[in-house]
Formats: sequence, C-alpha cells, structure tokens
Amino acid sequence: MITPKEFAQALDLEVILPEQQRSINIKKADLCRPGLQFAGYFDIFANERPQVIGKTEMAYLNDLPDDVRSARLQRYFSYEMPCIVIARGMDCPDALLEQARMYSVPVYRTQEETSAFTGKAIAYLNEAIAPRTTQHGVLVDVFGVGVLITGESGVGKSECALELIKRGHLLVADDVVDIARVGNKLRGESPEIVRDFMELRGIGIVDIKLIFGIGAVLRKKTVDMVIHLEFWTPGKDYDRLGAKDKTMEILGVPVPLINVPVRSGRNLAMIVEIAARNWRLKNEGYNAVSELDRRLENLYGKPRQTDGGAV
Repeated sequence: MITPKEFAQALDLEVILPEQQRSINIKKADLCRPGLQFAGYFDIFANERPQVIGKTEMAYLNDLPDDVRSARLQRYFSYEMPCIVIARGMDCPDALLEQARMYSVPVYRTQEETSAFTGKAIAYLNEAIAPRTTQHGVLVDVFGVGVLITGESGVGKSECALELIKRGHLLVADDVVDIARVGNKLRGESPEIVRDFMELRGIGIVDIKLIFGIGAVLRKKTVDMVIHLEFWTPGKDYDRLGAKDKTMEILGVPVPLINVPVRSGRNLAMIVEIAARNWRLKNEGYNAVSELDRRLENLYGKPRQTDGGAV
C-alpha cells in the first residue's frame, strides 16, 4: 500500500488540500469515478479507491441545486476514501473542498485529461502496490526471454551470466532479484544499491555497465522461466527428453523450471540460450517432444515408451 502523498508525488499532482493525519492509504490498483454517487446511488461504491472527478462528473455536480449538492456531498464524504483527484485542471467547488477539509480527505489536481490520467495512475498503482519478494539468483534477458538463474552458492550463476553478457545478452540483476507480481506476470529488477554490479569470485565486484556499456544492462524484465543450476550427482536420474514439465511457484505464479546439472566441460551459457529459444518455440505452439512422438508414431504405429530413458 502507499500513502496519498506518495501517489501525488509519483504522478506530479498539484496539491489543493494536503494529506492529513487521518488520511487512509491506497491499497488497490484501481480508481473510482463517482458519477453514480453524485447522482445519489451508493449501493455499490468503491470508496476505498482514489476518486477521480472528470469533466462529466464535475458538470453534473455543478448543475445540481445547492441543497441537493450539499446533501449528496455529505453522504459521499461519509465514506472513507484515500484522496480525490480533479482532472483537466478544473477548479475545485467550494462545497466539495469544505467537505474534504471536514473529513480530512486530500484533494489533488492534474492538468491531464481524465482518460489519460486514469491509464497512467492505474499503471503506477499496479507497480507500487504489487506483492513483492526477493529471490537469490541472477536475472538476465536472453533473446527477449527473462531467465532467472538460481542455484547454490559457488555453482557458477554469475559466471554463466557473464558469458551470456559477452554473447550480447542483458543483465538485469545479480545475486539479489526483487520480484513483483503485476497481474499474472512477474517482473524482476535489481535493488538500486547494487544495480549494474556483479560479484565474481577471485575478482570481486565489477560494474557491468562501465565494462560492457549501457547496452549490456536492463532495468526491469519479466521472469519467464527459471533455470536451476545444481552440482552433478553421479547416479542421479536426470530428465533427458524434457517430457516432464516442471514449474516453480513465485508469488503464486507458476514459472517453467529447468534443472541443469553442472559439471566440468558443460557450456552453461549455450545451454541457457537453447533453453530460452526452446521456451519461445513452445510459446508459439511447437514442442520438440510432441514432434518426436508424432514421427515415432508415424514410423512404428505407436509413440515412444515414456520410461525416462533414451529413445
């Protein structure tokens, strides 16, 4: 949640009546245009949202007889609301300002048209109020796919990311990834204090933006898939066909998960690139395992045996 003052500062709103101690916080990423309330309908009223008064609502309010307008505003302000925003730079009616002052409701003004401000405000609230978590790992943009690389300390996450950067891909965050859920999407970024930095064992902290240039870093990226690096365990049964779809849940959102065993001689950066390309193919409807099944069925009249071994 955020305060009305933070909301006003983020959207560069003019303060008509400042936030008071009694002001309530904004907890939902949506707005309310109170046209029906000014008309006297209060059975359904999203009073917990910021109230946006546009040209239509203001014209209707000003056309009401004084006694009716006063009664409607008294009932309107009897509901708790975080703040009021008047669009199009319109003047705030004295009756509305008086009630807002009485109930300690902050009033702001924007010069933008109502629809333009509404879109911008909702986009900001979606980011500001989104559920958040912190994940240990490295987030990189590989061919436009947001890949979160996780694994134990020392397994080679940063080294893999460094090789990817050398190949032209982008670093979003190293070691600590702040993840926010915006709708059904996960968006990751680096904490500001360590942004663009990477830790390499034996070398220390390096500034990726200064070494590789501004084109090697990215501020934010959706988390599209997770690649978990783990030390190779002899005798462990690793998935050789990719027929078993695995997911990792982050903030309630299932994300495709691939476990990659690490051993000497494996080119991890190339494996990550192939995984990212394969993810894009699956999103476009192509699945290599399904295609293999189709070919085997055409050849032998039956699909492959799903015993976990090679074909």
